[in-house]
Amino acid sequence: MNRRSLLAGAAALGASGLAAPAVLAPGALAQGTAPKPIRFALDWALQGNHAMWALADDRGVFRQNGLAVRMDRGFGSGDTVVKVASGAYDIGFGDLNAAVKFNAENPDKRVVGIYVVFDRTPAAVVALKKSGIATPADLKGRKLGAPEAEASRLLFPAFARAAHVDTTGIRWTSMVPNLRDTMLVRGDVDAVTGYLFTVHFNLVGINVPESDIVSFPYAENGLDIYGNAILVRADWLERNAEAAGAFVRSSIAGLRMLMAEPDAGMAALKKRDPLFDEALEKRRWFMVRDRSILTPNVKEGGFGVTSPERTAALVRANAEAYGIANPPAPESMVTDRFLPPKAERMPG
Repeated sequence: MNRRSLLAGAAALGASGLAAPAVLAPGALAQGTAPKPIRFALDWALQGNHAMWALADDRGVFRQNGLAVRMDRGFGSGDTVVKVASGAYDIGFGDLNAAVKFNAENPDKRVVGIYVVFDRTPAAVVALKKSGIATPADLKGRKLGAPEAEASRLLFPAFARAAHVDTTGIRWTSMVPNLRDTMLVRGDVDAVTGYLFTVHFNLVGINVPESDIVSFPYAENGLDIYGNAILVRADWLERNAEAAGAFVRSSIAGLRMLMAEPDAGMAALKKRDPLFDEALEKRRWFMVRDRSILTPNVKEGGFGVTSPERTAALVRANAEAYGIANPPAPESMVTDRFLPPKAERMPG
């Protein structure tokens, strides 16, 4: 990052009311001081896309940027949001949609997205060819399944409106998450909702041919909202602006490494979990990359690009899904102030 960009970024932070970081070159936090400890919570157990942080750690990127990061698995985005808001973790990776309801109910513990990693939500409806469901319109009158509080299920009405699905006669069956895919295969339900790359590869893992899987991603069928982001608590951000910027820079560097060397990324995760399936997770990573990260928006605007209109659409969809009377202001949900300049975050 050049000095002019750093000065401009610091001025913008001051104008926003957030604490402005000192003008530092990348890695300056590490010069003469011990790396700053960062507790980082993922959204779930290790999956292919998490390799961006494993590579950043293994190759010293975090330390070069003045950070000592401890990365822990997650137990769902909702849990990650609570852990970040409570102060148990400094930074989390989770679904920005999960933060809307939380922020509405806990404005004093508000979390903020400082880098939207998934430009498109991976939420989707998934069916099998044997169901006869070939288009979203075919969901009319069908039996759908998902865990009761699963975010994609709660967002389904917004997806249905965007995709012009007649919801007449649709019936829902609730189940625990680990039975969702089995019940779909058995025919207990006609379709399920969930993250596309989770349901798809869970089905592959139980020997369902990929040619038999039919998917309708929300973002590709009218509900084009953001997905997972790097999340921090707002008051932590005011006190730790330098560390936030360093973590974002390191994350983008790790993402570039993963895109260039996917096998190395999978190996980095295998070191952390001996049961990690490198072959399957590399395929999952490619789906995440192609469907949620390397979107037309990102190819034009760079990693982390956001717009007020799409952020407002995300807040609106979640307010409708959860019946939130006083949703948080869209501008309070995400900031791009900690992103490096556009030229430094364009896909290769």
